[in-house]
Amino acid sequence: MPKKLFLTRGKGTHEDQLVSFDLALREAGLSAFNLVKVSSILPPRCAIISPKEGLRLLEPGQIVFVVLSEIATNEPNQLIAASIGMAIPNIFNHHGYLYEFKAVNMKAEEVSQKAEWLAATLLANAFGKEISEDSRSPEDKHRIDIAEGLHFRTESITQTAYGTKGKWTTALSAAVLVT
Repeated sequence: MPKKLFLTRGKGTHEDQLVSFDLALREAGLSAFNLVKVSSILPPRCAIISPKEGLRLLEPGQIVFVVLSEIATNEPNQLIAASIGMAIPNIFNHHGYLYEFKAVNMKAEEVSQKAEWLAATLLANAFGKEISEDSRSPEDKHRIDIAEGLHFRTESITQTAYGTKGKWTTALSAAVLVT
């Protein structure tokens, strides 16, 4: 069971699409690992740590589980974005959700908000609840109140990039699970 998680992001540009993806992984600090994509459950009691701390716990060649959002373009000046949204319940032993969201021609803040909202929607559904914009705390845009004593904290990481003429551009965001 993963005990720690960190968020990271990167972008890369190259004539070859796979190389642009690898350059994005390199910028995110993940190019030396064998990545295995997993679905979007944030384990209960999982500590959110910094990328620097998380990368120190990993070894080159290690199999690493990630929730990965990636998008690529070869269209010049096209804005792309890849985001991971998190919804974390205030209940200690309950799992949270991660949501991979990608978009074209959306600003980073919009993409981040959408990723967080969709993660919160999944978590609310797990509790048999629905959320609306009224659920968001007026004092804290990263808190969603569900019921008396039940709220979620949201967080996200988003990478944007513009396409370059004659090249592939990749943007990615990742939630990296560390055991």
